[in-house]
Amino acid sequence: MRPSKRAPDELRPVTLERNVARFAEGSCLVKFGDTHVLCTASLEDKPPQWLRGQGRGWITAEYSMLPRATQTRCKREVTAGRQSGRTQEIQRLIGRSLRAVTDLQAIGERQITIDCDVLQADGGTRTAAITGAWVALRDCLKWMHGRSIIKDIPLRDHVAAVSCGMSSGQAVLDLDYAEDVAAETDANFVITGAGSLVEVQATAEAAVFGEADLVTMLGLARAGIARLIELQKQAIA
Repeated sequence: MRPSKRAPDELRPVTLERNVARFAEGSCLVKFGDTHVLCTASLEDKPPQWLRGQGRGWITAEYSMLPRATQTRCKREVTAGRQSGRTQEIQRLIGRSLRAVTDLQAIGERQITIDCDVLQADGGTRTAAITGAWVALRDCLKWMHGRSIIKDIPLRDHVAAVSCGMSSGQAVLDLDYAEDVAAETDANFVITGAGSLVEVQATAEAAVFGEADLVTMLGLARAGIARLIELQKQAIA
């Protein structure tokens, strides 16, 4: 039995609440159980310096965790004077995931920054952030379209993410913290609405895993992400 009493293929309760930040062009408060992430999308009317003059835009992301998002207080990274490697890796993952389903040429020479701030962490913060960030990005693009900044909403597809793991020899979906810290294998899957893989991260923690285990986790992830994308569709309807 999982610590949360969920079935192996069961997601935590998931909600996607839009328009939670008054001044942002797009925003979404995403909750995967007790993991809560505020995602906001901000439009800048210029691309990064290295991209200027190329006629296309850019989507980037920043990720941070509030000091009391966890059971004990963690220091703000700005106080330390630098971001951790984990933070850099997660925000690059979020940016890559969103760019994979967006026509950057159609944005023009502009940049959209997605800020993902973890208000409360109970495992799966990066997967929740990606899932909510897509909603915030879509609303930002809709805002731009409504003001004739762009001709169409240049999203090719949905994208969402979910974690899987091997726990007590069994593949399980959407790990919370209690399960994550004890799992033999930890994996994150980023998948589009069409079922294409954007990124797979899988790590042996307490024991190595076989190809059959990876295939089983991928199957769980596909089913979980199909549900998450359905929730995205409901949120923007």
